[in-house]
Amino acid sequence: MKLKVKNELMEGLLAYSRDIHPKEMILLLRGKVSDEIEVDEVIVPPSAVHGQSFSVFQPDMIPFDLSILGVVHSHPSGALKPSVYDLNHFYGKIMMIVAYPYQSVEDVAVFDGKGQKVPFTLS
Repeated sequence: MKLKVKNELMEGLLAYSRDIHPKEMILLLRGKVSDEIEVDEVIVPPSAVHGQSFSVFQPDMIPFDLSILGVVHSHPSGALKPSVYDLNHFYGKIMMIVAYPYQSVEDVAVFDGKGQKVPFTLS
């Protein structure tokens, strides 16, 4: 699986994570799939809750939209891997985690539904 993320989007995710810290943020990833997956936009999910060590949303409130590719959320703890809860509540094709201190692409990882790391490039 090849994955591209828009550079401006990545900068925005890092900034948003810093702004909402110490709470955990959650957003939906939007883009398109062809020979590769391209993430170019985020959406605030309906009824999203940002807590001190969690973030949740109501998947049943999201309208049918094939451009939603997955979820991005932050880990204020700095852990750059999905928790068991993350994997059990996987939504879409990919999950992106932005970890404290939210300074660069080195603080970001993407995973598939099995918890395997997915390499990505910036575009």
